[in-house]
Amino acid sequence: MAARADEQLSIPIIDLSAFTSDNPLHSQRIPPALCKACQDLGFVYIKGYHLSSNLLQEAFSWSKRLFDLEHQDKMKAPHPSASIPHRGYSHPGLEKVYSKDELSDDHAQENKGASLRKIMDFKESYEIGSENNPAQPNIWLPEETLPGFRDFMTKFYWELNSVARVVLQAISEGLGLTDDEKDALLRLHSGHNNQLRLLHYPPVPAENLETQIMARMPAHTDWSSFTMLFQDDCGGLELENPQNQGEFLTAKPIPGTLVLNIGDMLQRLSNDTFPSATHRVTLPPLQQGTHVNDTTTTTNRITRPRYSIPYFVAPDDTAIIQCLPSLVDADHPAKYSPVRYSEYGALRATYSYQQEGEQKVVAERSSLAR
Repeated sequence: MAARADEQLSIPIIDLSAFTSDNPLHSQRIPPALCKACQDLGFVYIKGYHLSSNLLQEAFSWSKRLFDLEHQDKMKAPHPSASIPHRGYSHPGLEKVYSKDELSDDHAQENKGASLRKIMDFKESYEIGSENNPAQPNIWLPEETLPGFRDFMTKFYWELNSVARVVLQAISEGLGLTDDEKDALLRLHSGHNNQLRLLHYPPVPAENLETQIMARMPAHTDWSSFTMLFQDDCGGLELENPQNQGEFLTAKPIPGTLVLNIGDMLQRLSNDTFPSATHRVTLPPLQQGTHVNDTTTTTNRITRPRYSIPYFVAPDDTAIIQCLPSLVDADHPAKYSPVRYSEYGALRATYSYQQEGEQKVVAERSSLAR
C-alpha cells in the first residue's frame, strides 16, 4: 500500500472570480498563482468559477437518478466493448483504469491487458460529449427511461465548457504565451471533444478495498489537457506527490470548490512546465483509529456510495499537440515530439475495455461484490 504524504503539503485554493474582475490588480495576480500551483503539484482547488450551486446540485440529482435505475434500464445506453466511442453507460468492472507505466509493461502487452484486470474497478459511469462530434457520437437512454436527462446534460456540458475557457485563458496568461499562442491554445480546444462523466462508486465491503480484491479508481493520469472535478462529501480522492512518488495527499472535499488536475496534453504543451497529475480514488482515511469514515458499522463495514462529476477538457480529435514555442529554448529543448490527439488517446485506451469474451467473467465478479 502506497504511503500518504505529510499533510503539511497542501493543495492551494485559487479564486477564479478575481481573474474575471474589472480590477486589474486582482485579475493580474491569478494567472501566475494558478500556474505556480499547477507547476508544483499539477493539482489545485478552484472557487469562484461562476457556476451556480443550484445547477451543480441539479446535476448530482440527475446523476443519482440515473444510477438508481434498474440495471436493464441503464443498459439501454450501453458503452461499446471497444474504447471508442467512449460514450454511454459502463457497468461496474467494464472499464479498467491504469497508469502509463502499466500500459507499457511487457507483461501487460503480452497478455493484451489481461493482467491489468486482476483487480477490477468497482464503479459505474456514464459518458457524455458534444452532440456535434461525429468521432464520438453520444449514446443516450431512451427519453421515456429518464425524461429530461438528455436535455439537462447537453446544456450542462456547455456550461462547464464556459468555465473551462476561463481556466484556459488564465493558464495561457500565466505561462506568458504570445497572443498568437493564446489564440492557438483556445482553437485547439473548441469544446466539441470534451467529455462529461457521471461517476458512481456503489457500496462495497471496505475489506475488499483494503485487501485489494477490488479497487475504486487506481492511480493514473488523465490524457486530456486538464480535468475539472466536482465531488460529493464522501472523500477518497488522493493526489500523488510529484516530488516523492508513492506518497499520496488527500484531496478532501471542500464545499464551493472544484478540483482541477493537469493531464498529459497540457504537460506536453507546456514542455513539462506542468506535471500530469497522478491521482486515485480509494478509501477515505481512518477515523479514530478503527472506523473508516464512509462505513456503516464496524462489524460489517460497507462503504458509502460516492458520486463525482469530472469534466475532461481535451484538444480536438485531429489536433496536433506539440510544445508551445514560448516554452522551448536552448536551456529547455522540446521534450516531446508532435502527436495527434486522437492517436495518443487511442494508445492510452488500448486496454480500457475488455473484449466480448470477458464480459461474462466481469459480470460474475461484479455481482459478487454487491
